[in-house]
Amino acid sequence: MIKVENEEEYEEVLSSYYEGRGVSSLISLEIDTKEADGVAKDLADFDNVEDVLLVTGDVDLIVKARFKDYDHMKTFLTNEVSHFDGVEDVSSMMIVTTYKERGKLIEVEEDEEE
Repeated sequence: MIKVENEEEYEEVLSSYYEGRGVSSLISLEIDTKEADGVAKDLADFDNVEDVLLVTGDVDLIVKARFKDYDHMKTFLTNEVSHFDGVEDVSSMMIVTTYKERGKLIEVEEDEEE
């Protein structure tokens, strides 16, 4: 586990770690439910967005997206998604390792698991 002192240091660590690497992310959105269809359609228009799901539970929409690197993901979240009408809260998780995708097992190399 990486230990950092503040948000700025955290950003530096992530940027340097993911520099030049593709980043996949699951993005959770809390939205005004009256805006759900519009927000979902707006998100679906982005080429890097793979899936947009309306869900039940603590969040309203879950988005799976791929980015060139961490900085592109951050820009997408701060400059695009957070400004959509009806979006109340956004959180994201970066995918570290994929074991199965679209029904197919993914071969994971030993050093990826560590």
